[in-house]
Amino acid sequence: MNKADTSSGKRGKSLTETAYGILRERIITGDLPPGTEVSEPELAEQLSVSKTPVREALARLCVEGFMDAYPRRGYRVTPVTVKDMNDLFAVRGMLEGTAAALAARNLSNDELDALDQLADVSYVIGEDVSTKTFIDSNQEFHSAIARGSRNPRLYALVMSHLEECARLFYMGARVRDINPETNDDHHRIVAALRQRDADKSRDAIVEHNENTRQGILGALVASGQGWLTL
Repeated sequence: MNKADTSSGKRGKSLTETAYGILRERIITGDLPPGTEVSEPELAEQLSVSKTPVREALARLCVEGFMDAYPRRGYRVTPVTVKDMNDLFAVRGMLEGTAAALAARNLSNDELDALDQLADVSYVIGEDVSTKTFIDSNQEFHSAIARGSRNPRLYALVMSHLEECARLFYMGARVRDINPETNDDHHRIVAALRQRDADKSRDAIVEHNENTRQGILGALVASGQGWLTL
C-alpha cells in the first residue's frame, strides 16, 4: 500500500470516528430521542461528510444497540424498554454493590473528599450545559468508587454499564428534577464509605441504584414522551 492509500484510509477512518462520536453523543444526550428516524443522506448533509463514513458509523451504532436498520427505509434510534432498564439496573446494582464494599476498605481520605465534592454538583432542569456537567459528575462519582475497589476487571464492568445508563440519565434529567435525591443518596454513600463499613456501603449504593431506576421509570411514564416502551 502506498502513502496515498494509507493517508486516504486514515482520513476515512477519522471521518467515520467523528461521525460515530457525534451521533452517539446526540443519542445519549437525547438530541436524537428514542424512536427518531434518520437516513444516511440526511445525516451526511448535517455532518458535512459523504455517506460512507455515516453508513459505517450507523453500522457500529446498530451493533451497540443504539440504532435499528430498516432496509430501504433508513434507521431508527432504538426505544428504551422497561425490561432493558430493569435488567440493566439489576446487573449494575450487583456490580456496584461489590465495588462499593471493596472501596470502603481501599479509598483514601483524599478520594473520599473528592467524592463529597462530586456529590454536591447540581443542575438546572432544561439547561443543557449544567445538565451535562451534572451527569458527567454523576458518572465520575460512580466510576471513582469502582476504581476504589482496586479491581480493574470489576471497574471495567461497572464502566460499561454506566455508559449504557447514560442515555437513561439524560432522559430522566430532562423531565424531572433529580438534584435532591441524587445529592442525598451520594452523600449517604460517602458517609458509609468513610465508616469503612463494607456492608453499609454496599447497601447504600444498591439502594441508590434502585431509587434511580424507580425515579427514571416513573418520570418517563408520566412524561408521555413515548420514549419508553414495554
